[in-house]
Amino acid sequence: MDAASVRATAAVPGIPRDEDGPVFREPWEAQAFAMALALHERGLFTWNEWAAALAREIKRAQAAGDPDTGETYYRHWLATLENLVAEKGVATSDTLHRYRDAWDHAADRTPHGQPIELTPADFG
Repeated sequence: MDAASVRATAAVPGIPRDEDGPVFREPWEAQAFAMALALHERGLFTWNEWAAALAREIKRAQAAGDPDTGETYYRHWLATLENLVAEKGVATSDTLHRYRDAWDHAADRTPHGQPIELTPADFG
């Protein structure tokens, strides 16, 4: 486990982990984790700020009916990442939604097992 991952798992309570460090059920979870590490390392937010924002997101999701069984942890992580990116002015919510829709379109047209590639047509 690299130093950034060690610091993150120490600073942010609740990260699913085992004795070797964070554990991920799907590749996108590791990617969301890595994006948060990179943005933290670039100074976009502190781990205290991140933990508070993640706690707010989990509380919001629970109030909306999330059973909080641990299976949705990285969905909350991703929502927190999107919220902080928008709050900090890195990208607007509209831009984030536009790219999410484009990635969904790209995934829908990509045969199973092939890499998903985003093209200008996916934004149509």
